Amino acid sequence: MWQNKWINGDNQPRTAIDAFLKADESFFPIIKDLLQILATLPCSTATPERSFSTLRRLKSWLRNSILNERLNGLALMSVHRDIYINSEDVINKFCLKKRNVHL
Repeated sequence: MWQNKWINGDNQPRTAIDAFLKADESFFPIIKDLLQILATLPCSTATPERSFSTLRRLKSWLRNSILNERLNGLALMSVHRDIYINSEDVINKFCLKKRNVHL
C-alpha cells in the first residue's frame, strides 16, 4: 500500500523528513516510526567515533586524578568545541560553588 501511494503521485517526497510529514499514522504507523528513525540517524559515524576517541584520550591521560563529573565536562567541551562559551558565566558559576580550602 505504501509503495502504491507514491508510484502515481506527482508530489513524491524527496527526503525522509518530507516522507515522515506526509505519512498518515493511522494507516502506516510502523512506516511512520521507521521514517522517524531514518530522519534522526546521523549521516556518518564520524561524530560518535570522535567522541569515543576524545574520551579514550582524556581517560588515559587523566585516569587517576579525575572525577567522573569532571571527565564528562571535559569530554563534552572537547567534542562540542564549536559551541561558544561565555567565560564570565563560567567564572560566576564557579564562584557560587562551595570551596573546601583549609588554610
